[in-house]
Amino acid sequence: MVNLTKIYTRTGDLGQTRLVDMSVTDKTDPRVAAYGDVDEANSTIGVALAIGELPDPVRAVLAQVQNELFDLGADLGNPLATAYQFEPLRITQDYIDRLEHWCDEFTADLPTLRSFILPSGSPAGAQLHVARTVTRRAERTAWQAIQRYGTEPADEDQDRPGGINPLAVGYLNRLSDLLFILTRVVNGTEHEVLWVPGGDRHRAAGDDAET
Repeated sequence: MVNLTKIYTRTGDLGQTRLVDMSVTDKTDPRVAAYGDVDEANSTIGVALAIGELPDPVRAVLAQVQNELFDLGADLGNPLATAYQFEPLRITQDYIDRLEHWCDEFTADLPTLRSFILPSGSPAGAQLHVARTVTRRAERTAWQAIQRYGTEPADEDQDRPGGINPLAVGYLNRLSDLLFILTRVVNGTEHEVLWVPGGDRHRAAGDDAET
């Protein structure tokens, strides 16, 4: 259980913050940016839930995802190490397997797509499109953290931070897929507006002008 007895601490006023392992880093660290983007993605999902209009199965999935995104933030904020004083909270393969199961489950009743979908629809569905794009950004930011720190634990004889759990980044990739699928479920495929590429769009406009 996490106890938050005081919300402000003033410890971050000089542009630094503490990671889960209590090490100090800059707030501009890509590791911090990554779990910040995850927090933003979680908040956008919260807006979709607050709007309503969601089928109960979708609402249940998103509620679980919100909790898992807190797990993910804790993972990204805790550098990999060869040993820990306390067992760390990590994203494991079963988290990703669960997302893939939901992807398959919700896709089963959807028609095949013939083009990309323009982000739109109901307020809740459009908000899930926002959540999808923020999740994609979180994935890119996490890869930037991997580019700096790698995916290996810190060596005890080297003064360098540990890397990033690659399964945490895999979770974000799969979550963005799930959110896209859920936008189709929430909006209803009969109302989907498909992308028409430039050349085809111009030809369609010409046909309309002739008629």
